[in-house]
Amino acid sequence: MKAEQPTIAEHVRAYRRRIAAAGEQEVLFRLPNETVAFIDDLKQRHGLRNRGQALLELIERGREAT
Repeated sequence: MKAEQPTIAEHVRAYRRRIAAAGEQEVLFRLPNETVAFIDDLKQRHGLRNRGQALLELIERGREAT
């Protein structure tokens, strides 16, 4: 007998629970292509793994400047 497979919705809910447990949230942004290119360039120049890390770096720079 085959065990029941979790649905996609169950996988998504479990993923979101893990993110929340880590004190984080997933956010969707709509940005101009030029802005995404800037973020990608920053990511590459600093050897970051993803755009989220590049955005965090930019936010921290902004916080330090104020």
